Amino acid sequence: MEKRIRLETKEEAQALFGPHDEFIKIIEKEFRVRIGLREDYLRINGTATHLKKVVPIIEYILNAVRSGQSQISRQDIYGLILNFKDKKTPAENLTLTRAITGKQIGPKTPGQREYVEAIKKYDIVFGIGPAGTGKTYLAMASAVEALKNQQVRRIILTRPAIEAGESLGFLPGDMYEKISPYLRPLYDALYDMMEAERIEKYLETGIIEVAPLAYMRGRTLNDAFIILDEAQNCTAEQMKMFLTRLGFDSKAVITGDITQSDLPDGKPVGLLQAKEILQDIPGIKFIYFTGADVVRHPLVQRIIEAYGKASNPK
Repeated sequence: MEKRIRLETKEEAQALFGPHDEFIKIIEKEFRVRIGLREDYLRINGTATHLKKVVPIIEYILNAVRSGQSQISRQDIYGLILNFKDKKTPAENLTLTRAITGKQIGPKTPGQREYVEAIKKYDIVFGIGPAGTGKTYLAMASAVEALKNQQVRRIILTRPAIEAGESLGFLPGDMYEKISPYLRPLYDALYDMMEAERIEKYLETGIIEVAPLAYMRGRTLNDAFIILDEAQNCTAEQMKMFLTRLGFDSKAVITGDITQSDLPDGKPVGLLQAKEILQDIPGIKFIYFTGADVVRHPLVQRIIEAYGKASNPK
């Protein structure tokens, strides 16, 4: 069978095909179809079953370009492939917010979608799973959107400042220079989603705060969206301290990978303890990501699955 889709501009074709036709080749390989361009029409050839899967992806990409998204990445393509294999969710529900480049940001897998929905519904959400599953990035997008919609007055981003057995006292520089490397991933996600000038203004006025976890002690955080990243490096005491900081009209998202803790041997992992103690409390939601939710190079997903099998032999 053949399906034809009309393209309105050359830019649409360029975005769809990608550099050196890379994106189209990925889609062709995944869905066993042949895709070509004839004049201003895209021609897709394959079985009815395969066309039913691939056409919504093509249409979603074109709609994204037509609505102002200036860039399509390989990561977007892999994410869309993962999402559209699950037929439960229509494409129009996938956008959470937009990056400053116009790129649409939203869940791309069933696990990511469940996570975003939980963040909207619950005051405390734990996102637990391997790297590359979008735990921190989607939490950040949710926080930015909540701030834009005036659902909260500020965003607080924090993570433990002790990793891999290092102590801040042994690191060079002043306190900001000591903690900056640990907080860099949070800044990177933030600068993807907001203009630099606005971020600097918000940081100066306290609308956005980025700080190590130790700075949360003794505070009550009202009317805020709080993200605790790399929570697998929290001790049990630190986790309890953080969770009891939650104030009125606030929301907290805690992300981490239990298998990647840098705490010394024998030190209780706060994230693991929280999972055991809090999982049945109403108002708290735990979302567990798997290798199927990884939206990076497909080899990353296979690596995670391989390590999972090695650590859990039958």
